[in-house]
Amino acid sequence: MPFGRRRRLDRSVREKGVAPEPESRDREQTTTTGPYDVHDAPEDSLLRIDLGTLRIAPVAGGDLRLDVNKAGKIMSATLRHQGSAMQVGAFAAPRQGGIWSDVRAEILATLGQQGGTGEETKGAFGTELAAKLAMKQGPQPARFIGVDGPRWFLRALITGPAATDDGAAKPFEQALRQIIVVRGSEPMPVREQLPLRLPTDPRESQPAEADSDSEDSADQADQANQR
Repeated sequence: MPFGRRRRLDRSVREKGVAPEPESRDREQTTTTGPYDVHDAPEDSLLRIDLGTLRIAPVAGGDLRLDVNKAGKIMSATLRHQGSAMQVGAFAAPRQGGIWSDVRAEILATLGQQGGTGEETKGAFGTELAAKLAMKQGPQPARFIGVDGPRWFLRALITGPAATDDGAAKPFEQALRQIIVVRGSEPMPVREQLPLRLPTDPRESQPAEADSDSEDSADQADQANQR
């Protein structure tokens, strides 16, 4: 799933230990199948909810909720559809190289510490993790998907029937492909969460704290990314 970028010089951006980008560079790739960097966003008529750093198209027949912590900060966005959920969040990444391989290893370690299991598998977005989360009601299946983009990393956690049912997963996989990531030009520490905000029209999504099961599932990934 290659990524292309329009090259621009931003003299104000200086990432620690990273040389400035050259004034002119050719695109490394010419196409991408999504998720998209904002500089390669498709010219389509798809309605996406603008959350600032993420623009997300809801699953047809489902809803989108914002996961808010006790301090009122939006931590992630969750798409829900027919008993399944996909939580998505974006993080800063290095200009050169991705972080998904390292994050996978850390998630696997965290799963083991919490009594769960996981293994690497091949999925629609490349290497992902098929996991069993240790939950109060017993082991629960989950999929951890990671996408390395230009200076950003997008993480998705699918739970419910869609974690193991290919048919139920299709709407979520399509929604993930349609996401547009707006990284911004400011330097950020690697793995720092890209901030989310309320959509322009508050009726487009419903801010709420995640329910306990969803929140516990998400913690398995969050703890790895915060290391």
